Amino acid sequence: MRTVLVTGPGGAGRTTIAAATALAGARRGERVLLLTTESGAPDAVLCSAPPCSPLPSGEPRALAPGLWAARIDSGERFRREFLAFQERAGAALDMLGAVPLDEDELTELPGSQAFALLHALRSAHGTQAWDRVVVDMPPAAETIRLLALPEQARRYLRRLLPPERQAARALRPMLAQLAGAAMPAQKLYEAAERWERELAAVQRVIDDPGTTVRIVTEAGPVAAAGLRTVRAGLSLYGHRAEAVIVNKLLPTDSADPFCAALSGQQQTALKALGAQFPDIPVHEVPHLGRDPQGIEELAELADGLTGGFVGGFTDGFTDGFVGGPADGPAAEPAGATAGSGRQPDALSDAPGTSPDGPYDPDSPYGPYGSPPGDLWTVEDRLASDGLLIWRVPLPGAERESLGLVRRGDELIVSAGPFRRIRTLPSALRRCSVSGAGLRDGALHVRFSPDPALWPRGN
Repeated sequence: MRTVLVTGPGGAGRTTIAAATALAGARRGERVLLLTTESGAPDAVLCSAPPCSPLPSGEPRALAPGLWAARIDSGERFRREFLAFQERAGAALDMLGAVPLDEDELTELPGSQAFALLHALRSAHGTQAWDRVVVDMPPAAETIRLLALPEQARRYLRRLLPPERQAARALRPMLAQLAGAAMPAQKLYEAAERWERELAAVQRVIDDPGTTVRIVTEAGPVAAAGLRTVRAGLSLYGHRAEAVIVNKLLPTDSADPFCAALSGQQQTALKALGAQFPDIPVHEVPHLGRDPQGIEELAELADGLTGGFVGGFTDGFTDGFVGGPADGPAAEPAGATAGSGRQPDALSDAPGTSPDGPYDPDSPYGPYGSPPGDLWTVEDRLASDGLLIWRVPLPGAERESLGLVRRGDELIVSAGPFRRIRTLPSALRRCSVSGAGLRDGALHVRFSPDPALWPRGN
């Protein structure tokens, strides 16, 4: 199954492009599901003439041969999940003297939309009904944080409720009988286990090689700069942009001075995008002179999404995938600051501190290994330079926006407003951070073996 996540700056037309992308797949004979959290825009795009009935929440509606669509109702899911949690935790709540909430007084909390979207994405992957799922994602910055949510939430769960501390499980039923109610700790760990399973399933969907991201933007003066930050944020979490879709391009041969000036500005921005992202296909989508409405007009836009890429990607939005480390001229090497958690203003050369985590010689991926599909790779240069290099792909990143902090067995990497925390591979835990540099679209973090922790003969 292919999953296409369509995002971009607000107002660039990502909902329309997502719908057209889904329709293009259906017209190729695929079974395509379009998912959206928007309540009004998809109805206007997919409906030929008012009055239009809104997209249903939950069960998909057939819109055209091979095309189904559904709206993700985050409020409904929040109420359902909250009531289920309240029922499961009833005994503990009774012990605390809590008064249960009724369904009609529940309103969704901020952040519930993200969990509802991730749940819908996982559910779509749990069935064989679809060949392709196209998701109308939130704006780009929000999408990056949403895709990072499962990994971050799982880390929080492991820190707050570590599985190895779930001791005395055999005693809990007996203690519960003595207390006359289920022990709160037992319910808490049971809930944590359910959350872990759900988050792990979502993470597998996000990390699946068939899941790709397409960025929709308009051609403007600030487009290239904004997309560099978006691309770096996606790369930080291991997501490579499959294509940049430049929407609403005006004709270049207009006799109207006003339109000609706007078109010239768009063409300048388009060239800048192609120059800054030579390894990502840039697709041009012409302005139709109107906002497409209904399947027939959407089909006109979908037909334009089958070719015409700038940058060598010529098979349209099929199963091609483009990615790579090339990012233009190499940046000057920079360093990494290791310490107790202070975030440096910029990367600067400084000696590192020793990790306090143990070396795990029985790691299933080897001392230098990474899980399958992990783009953060370790290069062994001990023989030539006495170093191990952890390569972090960050195409689009700029040196001034990067931050690096070592905390025990973890490395905290920041790219602009985005931050990721990764556990060090087993061999790197016995090393000190000796510097870092941004070159060829990747952050190379240099590690020097710590004599106090590095076994003799290695």
